[in-house]
Amino acid sequence: MMDIKKYDTWAIASHNKGKISEIRDLLNAFPFTVKSASEFNLNEPEETGSTFAENALIKARATTSETGYPSIADDSGLVVFALDGEPGIYSARWAGPSKNFSAGIFLIEKKLKEKKTIDFSAKFVCVLALCFPNGEEKIFEGEVFGTLTFPPRGKNGFGYDPIFIADGMTQTYGEIAPELKSAINHRARAFKKLSFLLRKLSRHSAPKAQ
Repeated sequence: MMDIKKYDTWAIASHNKGKISEIRDLLNAFPFTVKSASEFNLNEPEETGSTFAENALIKARATTSETGYPSIADDSGLVVFALDGEPGIYSARWAGPSKNFSAGIFLIEKKLKEKKTIDFSAKFVCVLALCFPNGEEKIFEGEVFGTLTFPPRGKNGFGYDPIFIADGMTQTYGEIAPELKSAINHRARAFKKLSFLLRKLSRHSAPKAQ
């Protein structure tokens, strides 16, 4: 069984400031220090997987191997149904090397226009991978379904948030308060499953050595 009290420090296997901030906030309830891959001066591993889960594991495994700490990696993206699931695992790459998501948004709109479709349905997907130095691994997935809207609306959030309206809402993720988005989005849903495991392990782990 994973002993989560054995480690005072955990790593977030990401250089994305928005993701790091969200994950750090979600980990606040647990008694360990959280450091990002940037703080460890780690390079980003090449994401060669064909699924969100495979890429999340690549990042978490690399970070755990290099730091010796438990690592949490997020791989997430926007799945547009009319575009056969694109951009999917390539969501960040559609934004280009400079992570200009305005370019990614423009490309999505362009491709939808080329399809001459009225189907703007989409979903955000997040897969969290948790890796421990002893080789134990877990995967947690969260999804939020919604509709895309153009032009982008709102200055909050990051990535494709300004064009995504979650089912049951009228505002984009770029318009709603960040704390609300962090509580209901795909990452929060995946993290709820991770958090359940961490709380369970906290009750059963051996006391931390003094």
